[in-house]
Amino acid sequence: MTKEPTTSVAVSPAGEAVPLSSRATRAAERRAAIVDAAMEEFIARGFAATRLDDIAKRAGVAKGTIYLHFKDKESMFEELVRTVIVPVVAKLTALPPPTGSVRDLVEAFASNFLKEVIGTRRGDLVRLIVAEGPRFPSVADFYYREVVSRGIAGMRALIELGIARGEIRETDLARYPQILVAPAMIAVIWQSLFARHAPLDAQDMLRVHLDLIFGERRTT
Repeated sequence: MTKEPTTSVAVSPAGEAVPLSSRATRAAERRAAIVDAAMEEFIARGFAATRLDDIAKRAGVAKGTIYLHFKDKESMFEELVRTVIVPVVAKLTALPPPTGSVRDLVEAFASNFLKEVIGTRRGDLVRLIVAEGPRFPSVADFYYREVVSRGIAGMRALIELGIARGEIRETDLARYPQILVAPAMIAVIWQSLFARHAPLDAQDMLRVHLDLIFGERRTT
């Protein structure tokens, strides 16, 4: 009697369960190990100084194995962005129309973003892009397409809804949705540069920022 190959289940980008053969499972595990190792190396050394040899050593695979999954260092970095950063921003574009106030929805998303980015490897990755993006335009371009443009579109839609509902009086804010998410970027950069000198309460800064845009919350 022939033994059936063992299978396991992976999750597709759409969130669907996908059965994998044992060979596919091992390949997926190696790919994940390579991506994890790449993140550690990129954060520790920077994009320019990271070598595929170092990634392979950290991942416990041969250098040639990397080329079975990625054509070069840049495609590996893009995979990192897709798996680590894009899902956080995707939550914004997937938000349902608010049943409460627009401010509540913005505050909930921004608070969750701060929690998932500040002090985490995601934050380290964002800071790496800010630091090295000017030297590697293709990396910055990819990050803009996959992350920044989606975030801006989502924020603009919420701002326009807030204006239509009368929650936001400054209509020009829709032209500059970057203003709405400015505290998040400030917090990410501040954390790495100045936190040891002047710790920043990012959540409270967010509250003050939203008060300026929506007006202070009324207490009963």
